[in-house]
Amino acid sequence: MRDTTGLAYTPDIAAATQPIYERMKRVVPAVEWPFHAPLVHEINRLKRERNAVILAHNYQTPEIFHGVADIVGDSLALAARATETDADVIVLAGVHFMAETAKLLNPAKTVLIPDTGAGCSLAESITAADVRLLRERYPGVPVVAYVNTSADVKAEVDICCTSGNAVEVVESLGAPRVIMLPDEYLAKYVATQTSVEIIAWKGHCEVHERFTGDEIREFRGRFDELVVIAHPECPPDVLEAADFVGSTARMVDFVTDRRPPRVLMVTECSMSDNIAAAAPETEFVRPCNLCPHMKKITLANILDSLRTLEPQVTIAPEVADRARRSVERMLAVKPR
Repeated sequence: MRDTTGLAYTPDIAAATQPIYERMKRVVPAVEWPFHAPLVHEINRLKRERNAVILAHNYQTPEIFHGVADIVGDSLALAARATETDADVIVLAGVHFMAETAKLLNPAKTVLIPDTGAGCSLAESITAADVRLLRERYPGVPVVAYVNTSADVKAEVDICCTSGNAVEVVESLGAPRVIMLPDEYLAKYVATQTSVEIIAWKGHCEVHERFTGDEIREFRGRFDELVVIAHPECPPDVLEAADFVGSTARMVDFVTDRRPPRVLMVTECSMSDNIAAAAPETEFVRPCNLCPHMKKITLANILDSLRTLEPQVTIAPEVADRARRSVERMLAVKPR
């Protein structure tokens, strides 16, 4: 990584970045901003020079999410919006499978992932060979892959889904049984929302699987009028203890539409920070499980990636064509 210490917090940079800081001042202490501001300023300058756009997942830290991102959202939103940009360069502030998805949908563009080590426990829990074995065991049963999978896996399945459209995708296949991988808890949740029989794989998100129903009940005992909203990657006992279960995007909508006075978001911790910046009237109780992979993306390596146009995401053409088809089929499914 290149040296960024020469970027100074000057009066000019302070003035230029003050409107940006206003977006996040509720969650980023003023004492931290002089360290972030020079990087934010230089990244935004380089974006213009490179004709680049930054896509940031909801789990990114506020200085990335509010400071340099052009498009933000959950994995479905990022996949859809990636196809709409006219930028020459896409920087994915997220994890590797998201960068692969952006590359699948934008094969002619340069797609960068600032840290190639930003992986995902779900994506690592299944391989293309595993999918082929499942097809042998369950001949004729269609296979749905969560987008939290590698391009190699996406190339072996019939269609992809996200937590936001999983039920619609499963039902769009018109089959009585469907294999759903790799997240066991998401598959179990989908099974409660449809009459289709779901055959699940036993992959788990290392962030969401750590939550427990007992932990949720403990929070309820400590905080009055607590509204609990949970991501469907959480274990079933957590979902049973929650007031609302929904995808990342639906959790955001729940808070911004209903404006509960006090909320516990049972998901990755930075998401609470990012929503709190835009919902000052809501108090966020934070259990604060962090994704170690998401946190490998920093302002410093985003800047370095824009300077060097590395590391670039590449996918073998024979894999990309089949994987792209699975993602495009997902995007064609209409929400209910």
